[in-house]
Amino acid sequence: MELTYTPGQQALRAEARAWLAANVPTTPLLSFDTEEGFRQHRAWEAKLNEGRWGMVTWPQALGGRGCDLIEWLIFEEEYYRSGAPARVNQNGIFLLGPTLMEYGSEAQKAFFLPRMATGQDVWAQGWSEPGAGSDMAAIRAKAERVGEHYVINGQKTWSTRAVWADWLFGIFRTDPQSSRHHGLTFILLPMNSPGITVRPIAQLNGLPGFAEVFFDDVKVPVENVLGGEGMGWHVAMSTAGFERGLLLRSPARFQQTASRLVALYLAHREQADRDPEIGEQVLRAYLDAEAYTLSTYMTASRLVTGGKIGAESSTNKIFWSELDQRMHEVAMSILGLRGELLPEAPDAGDVGHWLDGFLFAHAGSIYAGTNEIQRNIIAERMLGMPRA
Repeated sequence: MELTYTPGQQALRAEARAWLAANVPTTPLLSFDTEEGFRQHRAWEAKLNEGRWGMVTWPQALGGRGCDLIEWLIFEEEYYRSGAPARVNQNGIFLLGPTLMEYGSEAQKAFFLPRMATGQDVWAQGWSEPGAGSDMAAIRAKAERVGEHYVINGQKTWSTRAVWADWLFGIFRTDPQSSRHHGLTFILLPMNSPGITVRPIAQLNGLPGFAEVFFDDVKVPVENVLGGEGMGWHVAMSTAGFERGLLLRSPARFQQTASRLVALYLAHREQADRDPEIGEQVLRAYLDAEAYTLSTYMTASRLVTGGKIGAESSTNKIFWSELDQRMHEVAMSILGLRGELLPEAPDAGDVGHWLDGFLFAHAGSIYAGTNEIQRNIIAERMLGMPRA
């Protein structure tokens, strides 16, 4: 595959590079899994929106640039190259935003999208439940229609960003007689609604990146349904396609990690080469990151010309999550015992971020649907194999 860029794409790259060089904070922001860091990242979302870089694929009328997926990939390469902060509102911008554009009413788009773009509203994802993790068809949290409201009861867990988020999107069972993927409805809920209780869940690093959310007779207006009652599974599968496919994890993220891994290897080559396999593992990681990039460009090119992404999004999810794990495992092998230092440790120097990345990478094969579930999807929907 040969990558060539049009003059317009090259101009976009140059504009993005210049803006990021002038605006990316010189001092790294605190983790958005802390209250102060969450505030800092919300302000960064607003700054991005001022430059119309927050949601480059959104229509210009909504504050975006109307970019296609190829242009988005170009921007993402510049974003990660600049060392810009992670996106605290990725649930909203990359997952719910495109879903709203496809299924939302004009009133919903007009209300939610501008507030999402500026970081005024940060979104949490409310899908998983105890007993219904990757198998979303097993959802039991219920929403009962009472007049012009739904009354919601139940529990969600592993809700990303829910500790300080403003809104939550989730699917709830609105038909009590239904089973599996039938009778589900996609609902948007303000997190300050009476009856909502949030219980933080600590990650491996001790910070509350997730939360349990409990609903006790929570009233939500009927107009907060997205896509119509009973259409929750259909709408959610569209959102899951964005999550597992292209938008949640751009290849630039892994290209940047691969480049840092090469630099780490070269800086510690004498120590690393005591294990003759490490050099080969570094090379393989770099090549895999480039292969994923080319594959994503190919998929994006197909989508730009009217194609669709379906079950093959599961192959993307498996590949990038396991690649991320391998790269961080190699980095820890290179660093040895020093790799166990937390970023704030006095002697961590410039290597402390590898431990953070290593710990988070292990979640990659679980969130967005476990890789075991993705392999079942590939077997059944792509290969036509019978259900086990």
